[in-house]
Amino acid sequence: MSAADALFLGLDVGTSGVKALLVSPAGEVVASATTPLFLSTPRPGWAEQHPDSWWDASLASIRQVLARQPAARVASLGISGQMHSSVFLDGSGEVIRPALLWCDGRTTPECQEITSRVGGEERLRDWACNPALEGFTLPKVLWLRNREPAAFARLATVLLAKDFVRFRLTGTLATEPSDASGTLMFDPARVRWSREILDAVGLPPSLLPVVGGSAEVLGRITPQAAGLTGLISGTPVVGGGADNACGAAGVGAITPGEAVASWGTSGTVLAPTAEPRVDPALRAHTFCHVVPGVWYLMGVVLSAGGAFAWYRDQFARDLAGSDQPEVRLIEEAAGIPAGADGVTFLPYLQGERTPHRDASVRGAFLGLSLAHTRAHLTRAVLEGICFALRDSLSILQELGLSPTDLLLTGGGARNPLIRRLQADVFGLPVTTVNREEGPAYGAALLAAVGAGAFPDLAAAVRCTLTRAPVAYPDPQAHLAYQEFYDRFRACYPRVTPPVRRSPSPRTAP
Repeated sequence: MSAADALFLGLDVGTSGVKALLVSPAGEVVASATTPLFLSTPRPGWAEQHPDSWWDASLASIRQVLARQPAARVASLGISGQMHSSVFLDGSGEVIRPALLWCDGRTTPECQEITSRVGGEERLRDWACNPALEGFTLPKVLWLRNREPAAFARLATVLLAKDFVRFRLTGTLATEPSDASGTLMFDPARVRWSREILDAVGLPPSLLPVVGGSAEVLGRITPQAAGLTGLISGTPVVGGGADNACGAAGVGAITPGEAVASWGTSGTVLAPTAEPRVDPALRAHTFCHVVPGVWYLMGVVLSAGGAFAWYRDQFARDLAGSDQPEVRLIEEAAGIPAGADGVTFLPYLQGERTPHRDASVRGAFLGLSLAHTRAHLTRAVLEGICFALRDSLSILQELGLSPTDLLLTGGGARNPLIRRLQADVFGLPVTTVNREEGPAYGAALLAAVGAGAFPDLAAAVRCTLTRAPVAYPDPQAHLAYQEFYDRFRACYPRVTPPVRRSPSPRTAP
């Protein structure tokens, strides 16, 4: 097989689906398939998926793209995946229980336990560059120890979503820095597992996999996986990366000075940095990027595209059988003036990460009257997501990261109205790239680097991605949105429970 004939497989293990892409050395997507996934919410604030469903969906998506191109052309595979979500394996590599996801909010007592055991948030800032938050992996491990001791007694390995799929494909237990950064057991500044944190909470390092590079080959397709997927046995699988890091790579945001806003199930604003910069107030996260020697600061909105999907499913059931119901809703919203005639939507359906660090807060519509229609609510939902993302952007700007424009990716990049909303709300020019495929595309580029098609990720980006001309905000619209953004910010205290009591954490001896 010649280098020009090679294809690179990118796989993204998301929350709403598993996406597979085949990408050529020129960056062309020659095949794509997505298999849907479903979220289980056993209780309010809980969120689970069974890792076997990720595996089944990965098999289905890989088989679909290989039905269109011969497997012999696949030179390598890269995997991206949802961050933080905990896979608990026993000594035989079998799943012990469903995974607790990144948007699961049940672990507030465990977060308190971690902060207490390590000696306060200043220690966490030094050792993990992040606070103890319910979505991270370590609180989930302690929840298993505290709440399901019989299951914890079987625990041999803790993996993340993409690394579980790699384990099933290759038999290798491994991860890489961008995903490990989100576990609260990893030191992003020193790029290693934090023995200090593990010792403080009483967990053995043997629970954690080895750490390799994002473009490094960390395993090869086993004969058994080859039979299930259609891939050739021995095909290399690189480290890949966390979905946010791979999503940034997939639009070329790998250089300090860049910034990207993403609408997936969650929403993020991410800015690469040349050193591990940490928000003193720990409102934004500091993680390793998929590029060696690059980090990023990121704010996270737990429900962005997820909030809009919930709204569509609950408020637009009459459009369920129509073509592109989201587009129909957005078209309705386009006829409503900025500010939605006084309606404000808070997208805190699973709590909120940035800037509030509040797992118990919930979403709301405020300012409703008999004069309002569904179109007003839709406009308010779109604006509320933009306002929540502006919270994150404002923190990055406060910390000295001031991009001249903002790359858009995900659902917020696909629609002209939403692109314009973001430009006007943020007060920044916005742009998109020619490849709008999300984290799977970044994973495919890492696979190409690992296979030797490019010397590094920067070269892969230069050869495959081009940017559209920037779209500038309307100064008058931005000025008007300042008032509506202030209204949005003022609403948070109104939906905060008046009394917060958490049970005292049970600690293991």
